[in-house]
Amino acid sequence: MLVKEVESFIEEDLGYDDVSCTIVPDRPAEAIIFTKEDCTVAGIKEAGSIFCYLGIQAETTLKDGDRLTEGEIIFRLNGGAVSILRAERLALNFLGHLSGIATFTHACVDTVRRYSETTRVACTRKTTPGIRKFEKLAVASGGGDTHRFNLSDSVMIKDNHIKLMGIEDAIEAAKKTSFTRKIEVEVESAENAVLAAKLGADIIMLDNMQPDAIQETLKILEGKGLRDSVIVEASGGISRENLENYAKTGVDVISMGSLIHRSRWIDMSLEIVN
Repeated sequence: MLVKEVESFIEEDLGYDDVSCTIVPDRPAEAIIFTKEDCTVAGIKEAGSIFCYLGIQAETTLKDGDRLTEGEIIFRLNGGAVSILRAERLALNFLGHLSGIATFTHACVDTVRRYSETTRVACTRKTTPGIRKFEKLAVASGGGDTHRFNLSDSVMIKDNHIKLMGIEDAIEAAKKTSFTRKIEVEVESAENAVLAAKLGADIIMLDNMQPDAIQETLKILEGKGLRDSVIVEASGGISRENLENYAKTGVDVISMGSLIHRSRWIDMSLEIVN
């Protein structure tokens, strides 16, 4: 985490008149942070940056992606009592939120792995403004794929692009951008999937298509000799509840905004121990 980011987060939390923390004697203190439930941990570096900035010695043997059981210690802290109290909520917010994303992602990846060893489970750009990179890295910690971090990573031609330009003109325009960027096209029918593949798209996103329609589209692409030339992604309306059906289709990527916006925070706690 960049220093300016840490400072911004601390400023937001402390405000201009921190009374709560400063009423305690600022003596040396020891504390632990532990999880109150099983989880896949994430946010270790982010919490560590907060502790470092506030002059707290933080010891841990863990890394993002480690599996923890209820009661396991994540950090052992040594520092001034005031600094530890100031770091407490901010560090726990990052650890709890990001571990929740990593835990949910890990569960979804496990579901998909029962049917495919190669299908990637990816998040989307449905993220919390200001902390996207942290949320996406938490997805990676849970075994998922980060997809695009921003609009500059690749060219994605979505439904509104097609309404404005048509598939042919949109793909032609995309090809004129940098050769390093892959071109992804969102389609809602097998016909347009075939057209996008023929026009040179690198990735075809099958948007809001039911599993049986996805399987039929894959068969059509295979029959026309186009299946191996494109990455096929399923997206739209995919949740933990119906993920199994999509995992059985044979797509290359399953993208789920719910990895982030439907994840549940993990319950963690900081306790002073001396």
